[in-house]
Amino acid sequence: MNESKYVYLDYAATTPMDPQVIEVYKNSINEYYGNSSSLHSMGQKAAKSLVESRELVASLINAERNDIFFTSSGTESDNLAIMGVALKNRRHGNHIITSSIEHHAIEKPCEYLEKNGFEITFLPVDKYGLIDTKQLEDTITDKTILISIMFANNEIGTIEPIKEIGTIAKEHNIIFHTDAVQALGKIPIDVNKLNIDLLSASAHKIYGPKGVGMLYIRNKGIREGRGKYIQPLMYGGGHEGDLRPSTVNVPGISAFVKALDLAKKEMPEEIKRLTALRDKIIHNLTENIDHCFLNGHPTKRLPNNVNVSIQYIEGESMVLDLDFEGIGVSTGSACSSKSLEPSHVLLAIGLKPQDAHGSLRITLGRFTTEEEINYFLEKLPPIVQRLRKLSPLKEEKS
Repeated sequence: MNESKYVYLDYAATTPMDPQVIEVYKNSINEYYGNSSSLHSMGQKAAKSLVESRELVASLINAERNDIFFTSSGTESDNLAIMGVALKNRRHGNHIITSSIEHHAIEKPCEYLEKNGFEITFLPVDKYGLIDTKQLEDTITDKTILISIMFANNEIGTIEPIKEIGTIAKEHNIIFHTDAVQALGKIPIDVNKLNIDLLSASAHKIYGPKGVGMLYIRNKGIREGRGKYIQPLMYGGGHEGDLRPSTVNVPGISAFVKALDLAKKEMPEEIKRLTALRDKIIHNLTENIDHCFLNGHPTKRLPNNVNVSIQYIEGESMVLDLDFEGIGVSTGSACSSKSLEPSHVLLAIGLKPQDAHGSLRITLGRFTTEEEINYFLEKLPPIVQRLRKLSPLKEEKS
């Protein structure tokens, strides 16, 4: 591996902590070490910091302070949303609608519920990864209790029609959850304008620490007046409104909030900058590498996401060769990249298994420079050329 100039282009997997976030984290560890549930002054100092954190997070998505619940990760938030709603509302119905390209943190809980008396509809997507909102509405029954559609896909970057989905859910009195782990901090989100009832997010995707997440839960105007409509999955102390036990990670939350605040302030300029770099990569790869095509929607996609399939070679080989040149990218999602199975997302949009295996995901971030992109664009074509000469898949070329 070339360690002298490592170009990190895997920001969708995780992000390095921003120096300003690290500073907040370090200060918070020293200042807010008390248990926020304790009555003494150090505990109340931590509790006050927690209230301020909720207020800031809520303001960034146009929510109420008491609708913000902190968790350990986006995965926990997703599981709590899916399982919690299902268990609490089974007397109202047993039908959940989701999509065929969700993260495993949604897919696996739904599969568990399906084995335990719930009916799950996995909506198909088109070649760009978009669901059909008319098909969504046609799928709703009198037993439907939850719709869960991700805001933006973690592999191909496609942004779903969230506003339309939220409107449909509201009109049919159905709870709407969105996994916004990849979207929060990258594109504007207003939970009221979009009619979102539940929203999951994670700190480490936006230059915050690992081990901190968030679940927004709308508590006002709940469908059919159901009140608290999520059942806890863990039991212990009375933390986070009795929703999840465990001593609250106040320093981690403080760092998460700082990361969100920075993302909000930098968002307009970052969207422009990253979109330009993204489009440069897409144009260069599809124009200069034969049998290379874009996965996901050409415009309705995250500003930092590029996913391409390069035919007749394996994605893993490209990842390893690029790493040798000091460039970090991924093939498929980071959570399943060690699996030999092709990406379920790429199969869902209609790719052949061999083309799914030849995918590269290049994701950009705050510290990505144009010089780094130029370096990547210089190194990839010869790697592709060399691997194709060695690949048995070349015989399939027409």
